[in-house]
Amino acid sequence: MTAVRSVGIVGTGFAGAAAAILLAEGGVQVDLFDAKEDVGALGSGITIQGNACRALVRLGVWEQVQQQSYPFEELGLRAPDPAATVIAVIPDVKTGGPDLPATIGMYRPDLARILVERAESLGARIHWGAKVENLTQGDDDVELVWQDDDGLQRQRFDLVIGADGLHSTVRALLGIDVQPRRNGMGIWRAFVPRPKDVTRTDLVYGGPSYIAGYCPTSEDRIYAYLVEDAQDRTSLSPEEQVATMRSLAQAYHGPWDEIRESLDEDSRVNYTWFTEHLIDGPWNRGRVVVIGDAAHSCPPTIAQGAAMSLEDALVLSELLLAADTVDDALWQRFSERRLERAKTVVEASSQLANWLLAHDRDADVPGLVRRVASLVSRPA
Repeated sequence: MTAVRSVGIVGTGFAGAAAAILLAEGGVQVDLFDAKEDVGALGSGITIQGNACRALVRLGVWEQVQQQSYPFEELGLRAPDPAATVIAVIPDVKTGGPDLPATIGMYRPDLARILVERAESLGARIHWGAKVENLTQGDDDVELVWQDDDGLQRQRFDLVIGADGLHSTVRALLGIDVQPRRNGMGIWRAFVPRPKDVTRTDLVYGGPSYIAGYCPTSEDRIYAYLVEDAQDRTSLSPEEQVATMRSLAQAYHGPWDEIRESLDEDSRVNYTWFTEHLIDGPWNRGRVVVIGDAAHSCPPTIAQGAAMSLEDALVLSELLLAADTVDDALWQRFSERRLERAKTVVEASSQLANWLLAHDRDADVPGLVRRVASLVSRPA
């Protein structure tokens, strides 16, 4: 018998949906709760490394992901000059193993939808528009209280997983006083038609932005991004957002000339700040545990955020399905397998961002990236 028969999961993002898939597949009754009204995800695109692809294989969605993504095996570096000179082309490490792409690009809402639909197909019940209000732990269960259109609701579970993102309600209800810290950078993202010569991610370091980059997400589309000093951009209208991103992109050429001209109000232009945080200790309090962005976040400088969230779900589900009881030994095994790995990724991602902020030209970026790639190439 598994350690749990019923699990409540707060949040339908990558970590929550992945945990729901694996637990439902293992015979556990899963209920997912999300304050949103549907599966729609914010953002334009996402870069997914090989170790995240390995997780998607385990989740049974790889065939769908392949059909709706763009694979590539190398990274390009360009100069911020009028010719957009290619400085180097670097083979990406195949962190998911030799049979998977080194990297794929994908439209983020598509991945979110694929994972949620997979969870539903396995019997997970999803409660949309459900705002969690309280958690009360008993000796061997947890009462979850939520508010929806029908009023205040409550249900008891053997375990509750908080996978509800950066500003996690579950984390706050547990009394874990860890909050995402802004690191001083902000990022513009847009979803635009793919210039025919964009077949991989290219990065430009320098110019008015710290990073100018793009990633192909399909045969037809890419997402493009510009990283600047963090600013309050909340007052900008959609038209002003497009104009601001176009203005920043004026300094970059090559494919950027076409990208810049294609930016319009249909490009899903959005702006967010980079954050970082880590619960540097147990991620559970009794029978409630937080995973994914609720437990850790980092700047997307080495593109491991989604991978860490998916890995959290895989490891937690594996342990719960293999154990007879939820006890301290289970949580100790979970911490041993996840804390240091996530901490290494958070610290490395933040270090790279800090080097950029300091304009440190002597930083050992290749060495840092190699160390992280070596770590995440090993199964979680």
